[in-house]
Amino acid sequence: MPVQTRSERFASTAHADFPEVTGREANWKYTPVAKLRELIDGELDGSPYAVLYPEAAGTTVEWIDRSHAPVGSAGTPEDRAAANAWTSFEKALHIRVEGEAETISLKRTGLGDTARAAHTVVSAAKGSTGLVVLDSQGDAKLTENLEIVLEDDANVTVVSVQQWDDTALHLASQFARIGHGATLTHIVVSLGGDVVRVNPSAHLAEEGAEAELYGVYFADAGQHLEQQVYVHHDAPHTRSRVTYKGALNGEGAHTVWIGDVLIGREATGTDTYEQNRNLVLSDGTRADSIPNLEIETGDIEGAGHASATGRFDDEQLFYLQARGIPEDEARRLVVLGFLSEVVQKIGEPVLEARLHAALEAELAAAR
Repeated sequence: MPVQTRSERFASTAHADFPEVTGREANWKYTPVAKLRELIDGELDGSPYAVLYPEAAGTTVEWIDRSHAPVGSAGTPEDRAAANAWTSFEKALHIRVEGEAETISLKRTGLGDTARAAHTVVSAAKGSTGLVVLDSQGDAKLTENLEIVLEDDANVTVVSVQQWDDTALHLASQFARIGHGATLTHIVVSLGGDVVRVNPSAHLAEEGAEAELYGVYFADAGQHLEQQVYVHHDAPHTRSRVTYKGALNGEGAHTVWIGDVLIGREATGTDTYEQNRNLVLSDGTRADSIPNLEIETGDIEGAGHASATGRFDDEQLFYLQARGIPEDEARRLVVLGFLSEVVQKIGEPVLEARLHAALEAELAAAR
């Protein structure tokens, strides 16, 4: 009997509990499974790795044992690859935010071509505020889990940047549990890598919880970028917004966005909206975009979803060209304006400038 409700999907921390992945499963059918078999079923190096970060007031970073309390408090793997990572990691990287914390950016690079497992926990104390950037670069074969735990009234932004080298393979499951009156802003930026699949889920577990989930991506020829987003409204008077935007250019560029929103029986007064927009820049690309909405109570404030994939708006190009802007420059401005809406949500000027430059480089290569 197929699973009818998103929350009923099987979950386990043990790799052996999941059946072998064939590529026909609902959560794998758009993914190039053959390329990822080593990460799904292979032996993984789960040892700690080098992480670079500056000192930041209000934030502590340390490696913790698997048995440490925050581990496992935000979510449980729902696929065989995430369970393989959970089974294999030796220690978790714990980032703790307290009070009015300074922005902290953690960079990992040079993980190499050995298949790896990783586990990261971001926890925010009651009433705390902060911005945490997880910045991934270089080469990698990585499958990992990220847990985000917000205590009551915390207000935290977590940014996950995937700017890998062209040959990198990356599978990530990201779980967030949002407490009473807390607000999470979660931003995924995927620009590099051969196959990159980042699946965020947000559990609005207590009254007044809020989540804003954003994503921006640019797929080149032969590149596969995937996001499967899940928002679970599980308490009264919760609010969520999901906005993912992407561009595709080159033969074989493929993006996948699946958005699931579940409004549970107890989630009265819910206010939610999700959308995905894709801009196609050349022939030979494919954008799969599937929004889903499940509502189990009729007493809500509002719910909706939208999806669109298309080419340039001719009226926008005509408007710019009519004011003396050459066509190539007009196209560049339209694409940057389309994608920059998400980048500007980050709130860290240095990183925003770097990502704008990366998008400029992508567009220059496209031209």
